[in-house]
Amino acid sequence: MSSDSQLPTPAHIQADSMLARRFGRETVNYFSSSPLNRLSFLRSDHAFLSAALKHPSTRFVLMKDLAPLTKTPAEPYYAKYDEVRKLVPDTIYDKSEEDIIKEYDSRKTTAAPIFLGLDETQKQDSLTWKIYTGTPYFALDVTPRGSEEQQINSKAVISEVEAKGLTFLQGRTIMSFPAGEGAIYAQARALIDWNTRNSFCGTCGHPTISVNSGTKRACPPSDAALLAQGKPAERPSCNTRTTISNLSFPRTDPTIIVAVVSTDAKRVLLGRAKRFPPNFYSTLAGFIEPAESVEDAVRREVWEEAGVTLSRVVIHSTQPWPYPANLMIGAIAQVSDPAHETINLEHDPELEDARWFDFAEVEEALKTGTSPLGSAPGAAYKEGALRLPPTTAIANQLIRAAIGMDFNPAENGPKM
Repeated sequence: MSSDSQLPTPAHIQADSMLARRFGRETVNYFSSSPLNRLSFLRSDHAFLSAALKHPSTRFVLMKDLAPLTKTPAEPYYAKYDEVRKLVPDTIYDKSEEDIIKEYDSRKTTAAPIFLGLDETQKQDSLTWKIYTGTPYFALDVTPRGSEEQQINSKAVISEVEAKGLTFLQGRTIMSFPAGEGAIYAQARALIDWNTRNSFCGTCGHPTISVNSGTKRACPPSDAALLAQGKPAERPSCNTRTTISNLSFPRTDPTIIVAVVSTDAKRVLLGRAKRFPPNFYSTLAGFIEPAESVEDAVRREVWEEAGVTLSRVVIHSTQPWPYPANLMIGAIAQVSDPAHETINLEHDPELEDARWFDFAEVEEALKTGTSPLGSAPGAAYKEGALRLPPTTAIANQLIRAAIGMDFNPAENGPKM
């Protein structure tokens, strides 16, 4: 694994164990290995959430239209409760979830903080709750939406933080934060995006509300706003209320991504999408379909996109990808017969090009030609040479593993 400072370095990857000796050290990708203990079992404990919300050590990840609030492109800004008090009243957790659902009134909306977890490495002056001690982290969407009052309060919060010289960082993908902050941002972004996309019930189409501190949404059976219209408070029947649970949960979409090695283990297959800059190539990827194994999805996607038929597929590592809610399942695969290496882009026209690259050319690109899509490579890059994704992308880690011969049984044996 690259020693890039942006990659996570959790203690467990250095620990000695039978599995580590047999399969090699675990590859840990950017956006993973969050420093937070999520404490998911406390998300419905309103006494805990109320104490965490107002604690002086508590930090809030603020987002507007999914853009995180930052000091610089490489440094997120964590707000304190006083900075969001206008948007999040300190009474927000005074009622139980059951009462909140029972008393639902669609005329009244409020920003819903999302509990992310405790940073237990920060113990000084932090929150202690039972056996847990650490700094609480919440995510908060400050995008002006909802009732007129909520929108006014959102705009006030936005104006105040921007007056401090802070910026909501725009970008198709943001991978510029240090590893720990990147993981916190990924969790916050994914959950805020899911809540935004699921503000209406997928079954009956009526508004839902956030519960379980932002990690579930409920379809209330009644709405006090209907009474004000002279109608019964009960909303139309919804199938979600007749099943075991009337809640919806955040989704994660599994996606495969693969570095393909040639039969002679001297070349790697890479493709380029139409939106890529000149000379930029990456590994092939695609969504896993229902009733499909990871290995089968790898074989199908590579054949559909490049016409290449694979044999052995080995799972390498995974990467959370919060754009919007993917889990990238990384693999290394190999072709067993030179006859199966012929590239054919006529099945699925998703790729603009696909090529076999010699390991030497790929190794040079890893040294001098890596960069995020929107950035230029370093000064050592020679114009016209191969360009590859940065080390914060799982594609880079898969390519490194593939050309490192870690998956060549004839020479090294499997090391994963």
